Amino acid sequence: MSSHHIIREKQEPALYIHQLGTFNEEYLGQLLEWSPTLIVNDSIYEKVISMGLKVDAVVNSSGDHVFQENTKVIEVKTEDLDAVLDFLIADEYQAVNVIDTTSNLRELGSYIAEINIVVLTETEKAYAIKSGFNVWKPKGSVFKIEVLSYFETSNLKQEENGDFVVINDGFVEFKFTTEYLFISEVL
Repeated sequence: MSSHHIIREKQEPALYIHQLGTFNEEYLGQLLEWSPTLIVNDSIYEKVISMGLKVDAVVNSSGDHVFQENTKVIEVKTEDLDAVLDFLIADEYQAVNVIDTTSNLRELGSYIAEINIVVLTETEKAYAIKSGFNVWKPKGSVFKIEVLSYFETSNLKQEENGDFVVINDGFVEFKFTTEYLFISEVL
């Protein structure tokens, strides 16, 4: 028996590779599995092409590259990531995965109401959540939570180093009064 899925354009999160660093190529393959819109920073364009990937758009800050046919160029007026988010929001994308060497999610706070953003580094997956968010995690999974206000959670204990560790296999729920809580999962 086969399973058939109809994938609508923009149903999958777009993928923006700002900096690849030592990001796990197997995990990158998983992110590319459903053929998302792939946007790259021009500084890593050649590396991405050498991996055999089809690039849909390039954030062009230098203007001296020749790109694949049908590749859009996102001209940079401000910060690269701001330009990408502005482009995706204008094109009505609902979500984006960003690969970078650092997870600077808090700096993207003004965009969080308009598009779901997940920032992935070689060691963590960072995202903003709303109160009531819950996720199933195995025992021992580690969250880093920037505690700026009171929040409640189930199935987590805080370690001396400030990390939060899942107590038992199962759901972890977050409740708080602020608009968003910024969390990251250790990969």
